[in-house]
Parts: sequence; C-alpha cells; structure tokens
Amino acid sequence: MKISVCMATYNGEKYIKEQLDSILMQLKNDDEVIISDDSSSDKTTEIVKAYNDKRIKIYEKQKFRSPIFNFENALQYASGDIIVLSDQDDVWENDKLDVVRESFKHLSDEIVLMMFNGRCIDENGSVLNNNLFEYIRIHQGLISNIMKNSFVGCNIAFTKNLLNVVLPFPSDTPMHDMWLGTSAYIYGDVKFVNRKVFNYRLHENNYTGKKTSLIQKIKWRVVLIKNLIKRYLYVKYFS
Repeated sequence: MKISVCMATYNGEKYIKEQLDSILMQLKNDDEVIISDDSSSDKTTEIVKAYNDKRIKIYEKQKFRSPIFNFENALQYASGDIIVLSDQDDVWENDKLDVVRESFKHLSDEIVLMMFNGRCIDENGSVLNNNLFEYIRIHQGLISNIMKNSFVGCNIAFTKNLLNVVLPFPSDTPMHDMWLGTSAYIYGDVKFVNRKVFNYRLHENNYTGKKTSLIQKIKWRVVLIKNLIKRYLYVKYFS
C-alpha cells in the first residue's frame, strides 16, 4: 500500500523541518511526499531541498495565493493508493502512518475517507487541548457536515478512488477539506478514527478556524450543494 503525503506550503520555514522530520521517519521507500509551494519568500523551499530525499517531490513557484488550490496542485501529482494530507506546521506521532495503513487494510471497501483524532498544541508545542474531535465538535453524516463542517484537512486520509472524482476542485469551492469530506459521503463512506496520531498547531496564521459571517457561511453551503450535485451528475453520466 503506497502512501502519498500531500502538503501545501507557504512561508513555512518556522515549523516545516519539525513536521518533515516527523513524516519522513515513518515513510517506506516507495512512499512519497508531494509538496506544492505557493511562491514562499522565506527559506521554506531551501529547507525542503536540503533533505535531498528522493521520496520528496517539490513543485515550487506556484502562484495560487490560496491554500485550497495549492493543495489541489499537490494532489494532482499523488500516485499512492492512500493520500494523506499534511499541514506545514503540525507534528505527527511516530505511528501515524502505521495507523493509517492498518485502518484502511481492515475496513470495508466502502470506506473511502478517514479522519483521525489528534491534539491541539500552541506555537511552542505545548498541549492546548488533548482531543481535537472535541475541540472542533465533529458531526457525522452528509447533511450534518454540510450544515457544520467537521473536516480538518490536516488529519484526513483517503483512497485514490476518491481522488479520481474530487479533482479538479470546483473553482468556487470555499474549503478543500469540506469538499473532500462531503464528497466522500456521496461516493462511499467516512470513518472517524479516535486515535490521536498528530499534533495540530494553533497560531494566528491558521487558515482553518478564521471567523466568517453567517451570510458567508450560508453562501458557502449553497455553493457546496451546487457543486456536489454538478459533480455527482457528471460522474454518473460521463465517467
């Protein structure tokens, strides 16, 4: 089972080495880390290249100005059986990929996406909340996740079969994790795995969790429903 870890980077020099160290130590020889860099102006790409690790594939000088489409670019190059998303500033537990492999190995083929639990840490690595699922108040089911998104991209893993139907991302999608999670409910099933396999770093530059107005949230849901219907019809009649 080949693993593709997909990471979107932008000015991540402060934490990216700690994150890559935690990932690379548990990769097998045929696994890969796909990094799409959105024209970082700091030393992010220099740090990545210094590893000189053939399992790392970096695509730099992108100009998306968006973590959503920067992630989409990384996903387009993934060749693994299982795709695992990663933020540039988190830290993985040493057994995360073992848990991912075993989880997919022993579950039914209907499960196309899993979301794993973790801990919330601050900029210095101190634990702020020992249970990410409780922190984000997860909900299960398609309708519940359209109303209140429970998906956080950095702890999602999914099969290549799902990748084949979620790409390309709709041009107006508000959140890549919400698109992936809700799509998974349509084309298969989702499992929330209560194993704490990573540390989710909370700081002022987090994209997830930024305040949005009620009107904006409603607009996002309307757009999401529209895109889910359009993609479902396209896959059903043209694939």
